[in-house]
Amino acid sequence: MDWLTMPPLGALRAFSALAETGGFTAAGAALNVSHAAISQQIRALEDRLGTTLVERGGGRRVALTPDGARLATALGDAFQQIRRAVDELTGADAGRPLQVTLTPLFANAWLMPRLPAFLLANPGVDLLLNPTYEVVDLAPGGVDVAIRYGRGDWPGVVAELFLRSEFMIVGAPGLVAGRRVETAADLLDLPWIVEVGANEMTRWLAEQGVVEGPRQAVTHLPNHSLLEGVRAGLGIAVMSRPAVLGEIAAGRLVEVIAPAKGVPTDENAGYWIVTRPGVMRPPLKAFLSWLRSQV
Repeated sequence: MDWLTMPPLGALRAFSALAETGGFTAAGAALNVSHAAISQQIRALEDRLGTTLVERGGGRRVALTPDGARLATALGDAFQQIRRAVDELTGADAGRPLQVTLTPLFANAWLMPRLPAFLLANPGVDLLLNPTYEVVDLAPGGVDVAIRYGRGDWPGVVAELFLRSEFMIVGAPGLVAGRRVETAADLLDLPWIVEVGANEMTRWLAEQGVVEGPRQAVTHLPNHSLLEGVRAGLGIAVMSRPAVLGEIAAGRLVEVIAPAKGVPTDENAGYWIVTRPGVMRPPLKAFLSWLRSQV
């Protein structure tokens, strides 16, 4: 950053206040200065940048030029981030719930059964879970931590691999009871469930040397319905080991073929704890420490 080429912070703040309030008088009141002082700051900023930011003479509410609108957007985002960071550092946001985003499947199969223990040990922490398959931005003042599946190569964040993810072939006990399954080819006589748009089944079978497809029905379901479909006995499926170990322990699912050689994946593939760089709030520190203790 070449700080010497940056306009004065006071002028940028005055312009951002003007853009937010829509008038010189209102901007002056927001910054506890006169409207004349705001006007002077804006003039100086325009001279510094060599462009007109405000269209004057149009009434009580000012209009921004295209250059002014562009600068106002950038400053608004920047000052919001500064405000949120200051709140975090000073503890002003201490009462804000801890916001966690993660996939619905991981939330239901892995996190939810374990969560009561965390809440019991941390009674003062309010949680806000956002199960979604969208990659949510970790903006200051918003989502505190994401649990994402992948390789950890997301830009602008800190990613920590905490749960490697192998894959298993699983099914409902009633579906596979009495069936002789010794090789991957024996699975072709069973119905399958696959995630819409995914190819884990084909990849796994090919890795075992099986090039033909299942002879039974193949049901395509969205990811969030995959586990329910397997539980209901609609078919067997390739699923993440962390997502189904609890189901197997409870007897709701069984591993159909063991040992089941996993789908070829990158060695870094798995579930990652993803946070923003910088200072962490105490509730986030407590949650991350608990997450690591569960692996």
